[in-house]
Amino acid sequence: MAKIKIIFLTIVLSFTFSLNVNSKPVPASFADLAETLMPSVVNISTTTTVVTNTNPFPFQFPPGSPFEDMFKEFGTPQERQSAALGSGFIIDEKGIVITNNHVIQDADDIIVRVNGDQEFKAKVLGADPLMDIAVLQLETDEKFVPVAFGDSDKARIGDWVLAIGNPFGLGGTVTAGIISARNRSIGLSRYEDFIQTDASINSGNSGGPLFDMEGNVIGINTAILGRNGSIGIGFSIPSNSAQIVIKQLIEFGETKRGWLGVRIQDVTKEIAEVEKLDKARGALVASVAENSPSEKAGIRAGDIILEFNGEKINLMKELPAIVARTEVGKKVEVKIWRDKKEIIKNVILGRLETSDDFKISKNQETQKQNNEEIIESLRIAVRPLTKEDIKNRNLPNQTTGLVITKIANNSPVANSIELNSIIVEAQKKKIRSADDLRNITKEVLNSNQKTVLLAIYNNQNQRRYIGIKLD
Repeated sequence: MAKIKIIFLTIVLSFTFSLNVNSKPVPASFADLAETLMPSVVNISTTTTVVTNTNPFPFQFPPGSPFEDMFKEFGTPQERQSAALGSGFIIDEKGIVITNNHVIQDADDIIVRVNGDQEFKAKVLGADPLMDIAVLQLETDEKFVPVAFGDSDKARIGDWVLAIGNPFGLGGTVTAGIISARNRSIGLSRYEDFIQTDASINSGNSGGPLFDMEGNVIGINTAILGRNGSIGIGFSIPSNSAQIVIKQLIEFGETKRGWLGVRIQDVTKEIAEVEKLDKARGALVASVAENSPSEKAGIRAGDIILEFNGEKINLMKELPAIVARTEVGKKVEVKIWRDKKEIIKNVILGRLETSDDFKISKNQETQKQNNEEIIESLRIAVRPLTKEDIKNRNLPNQTTGLVITKIANNSPVANSIELNSIIVEAQKKKIRSADDLRNITKEVLNSNQKTVLLAIYNNQNQRRYIGIKLD
């Protein structure tokens, strides 16, 4: 019996020792680190001129009325100044500052405050809306204290991190937390591989740095969940992805991303089974752009891309990011699954920004960003139906409604409705605005029924009624 106790104690002590060796001590204080880093973190304020037309009539036309468009230009143009706040950090002693694109987009003036009291004007060296990164140059000959980038690939879930920024315009605010998750995608931009953190991030923190315990920048804080402030779920662009874009913006003033020229979709279990693939992996080629690198290399619709330039593709969403960070003009091997076997195709990458695909999608994304609204009860993003939509899709001229632009994975419509479907009715009532849909779903949620009846036009422009259970 004594022998068993000794063995048991030995195992427990060995396990405890192992945990202590592998775990890192909890910091007693972040004060020294914060004091060192604060001079490199800046507050950014911008002003933008917004032009609006005032209504010359003492009444409003109903939404969708033909008179609304007919008389809209009779209003008196009025200008007003819109102000915004954000954060950033210095990466070069000459005053090069990194922030989010959405912090400075369309700004007339950019003022950067350093050390809480020094103010400098800044100009934009380059910006990338697709990854939401901007590079600024302070207009001064002064020298500054820069910070260095760390290796975000080495950041682990559970590691301590520090966020410094300008929440609600308060300036110089330090918050601490841990890395909550890696490789997050939340549908904000084309290239997403966010680090999730529970360090408190609020409005105004956008563009600020996320530091590791060595004082290196491993992320650029860019988004939060929760309209009214931090709820412990913030997202940062990983430094390794950001550095590629930043280097190009500094050198060229624009990005130069690799382009393959394919439209892709997820490989489901059913597709993998039909194709005799060992498991659901890779990216299924839905179509190939004309005269694209892929077409020239012989890649076809129906192929499944398993590996690109030596990197395995486990999930469809991984491929665009890997292609984008690959050098333009480089010859790469692409391993694909075709006719139940692996084959290799050699592709010479084109440049995304000069492709027709990019120009079209850029216009579409700009339109969506300007008009998108979130319907929280359905967990979807929508934009108003336009006259161009009606014409392109051959819909009745008087059609009103909302085009679905994003659907969350946990949305109640995820398995019933496709992207780009048009919601025209809810509970047999016409939908003219996002507020119409919000109000109707709110009424349903407050009732005993909990099911909303939607009328939609699907992607084949067929009108359908669909019952959706709200939760």
